[in-house]
Amino acid sequence: MKFSTVGVVGAGQLGRMLALAGYPLGLRCVFLDRGPDAPGAQVARILVGELEDPARLLELAHASDVVTFDWENISSAALAPLEKLVTIRPPRKALEISQDRLREKALFARLKIPVAAHAAVDSKQDLARAAHALGIPGVLKTRRLGYDGKGQFVIREASQIDDAWTAMGGTGLIYEKFQQFSREVSIIGARSAAGKIVYYPLSANTHAGGILHYGIAPFVHPSLERRATRHLKKVMETLSYVGVLTIEFFVVKGRLIANEMAPRVHNSGHWTIDGCVTSQFENHLRAICDLPLGSTRPLGHTAMVNFLGSMPSRERLLGIEGLAFHDYGKEPRPGRKLGHCTIVCATARGRDRALAEALKFVEWT
Repeated sequence: MKFSTVGVVGAGQLGRMLALAGYPLGLRCVFLDRGPDAPGAQVARILVGELEDPARLLELAHASDVVTFDWENISSAALAPLEKLVTIRPPRKALEISQDRLREKALFARLKIPVAAHAAVDSKQDLARAAHALGIPGVLKTRRLGYDGKGQFVIREASQIDDAWTAMGGTGLIYEKFQQFSREVSIIGARSAAGKIVYYPLSANTHAGGILHYGIAPFVHPSLERRATRHLKKVMETLSYVGVLTIEFFVVKGRLIANEMAPRVHNSGHWTIDGCVTSQFENHLRAICDLPLGSTRPLGHTAMVNFLGSMPSRERLLGIEGLAFHDYGKEPRPGRKLGHCTIVCATARGRDRALAEALKFVEWT
């Protein structure tokens, strides 16, 4: 089947970048999102409505050859009726697992991918038992709908258990033993329906307040990259995955501890737009549209910096050699991702100097 129109549930910046990557390939995107001013609407047709509105989803399916999503918190059940009309990629099973931290960790454990010690929490008594059994410090998290540091409470001493329960108490929680990590890394790959997989180099990620502040790639650590690639391959093959998949890891005493996966293009992979032969966005489209996957070869040493809450001076940043500026066209507000920049240099030292210079002009609000 020839794919020419890609339906995307969600029209945020990820969807916008998918659409921009699709134009050179002769692919067009059509979006479904709640508002006509979503970033994707700047570059492609948009259907306005709730993301789980059955009528709007059916309209999207009828307008598309394949349906994907830029936000993993849409209900898998809402997408199920569309499968009679259109191909959905990545598979709904991956969506379901990624939406529940407990199911996600169960999958990792079954595939012998190391995870933090953890326990399900549905009552204050469960939390007290988990903290006693697994130890403190630990992190109480919602099992669902947590991203960018949301839905978490770090318990550093036993006296905080009551505070944690007051802040987050309810069913559907998970307690994880806190990981004393030396750094966070992510691995991104794309898998075709025929089973071919391409992998991007590891990215080393620095967060602030649970949100990615900046990343550098390639993060050169052959043994960690081999393990991360092996883990990603296991997940993709087990789920018969099609599209781009990301797994984030903590590095703890030289070991990789899987934190979470994202069944979509990912913030830590934005560096690939300017830093690789084929971006994660293009390879996601290639994979879901049955096109040959592109080379993931890096074009140099790259850094990526998120813009959060307010936009920095475009003029100052563009004065840095090797820097590319990406504005998502979103209305500024505190804590909102508004854009990013990438820096590509011939050497790691040059990249690091340019990154330090760029960070002087980027203020988070």
